[in-house]
Amino acid sequence: MKNKIRVLRAERRWTQADLGKELGISRNSVNAIENGKFDPSLPLAFRIARLFGKTIEDVFEEDV
Repeated sequence: MKNKIRVLRAERRWTQADLGKELGISRNSVNAIENGKFDPSLPLAFRIARLFGKTIEDVFEEDV
């Protein structure tokens, strides 16, 4: 699944560790999600979107 997390995170000047702390996950998990190696659970996807003030559709797009 493609996502815009890296861009959204950079706009806030957060490191992966900063975002991980906000979400209660590890920096490695943030890295894996950003690079498409791991798809977040639905509750985590909602938390990510909510944190950035976006909808899930604004943050994630289906990899077709």
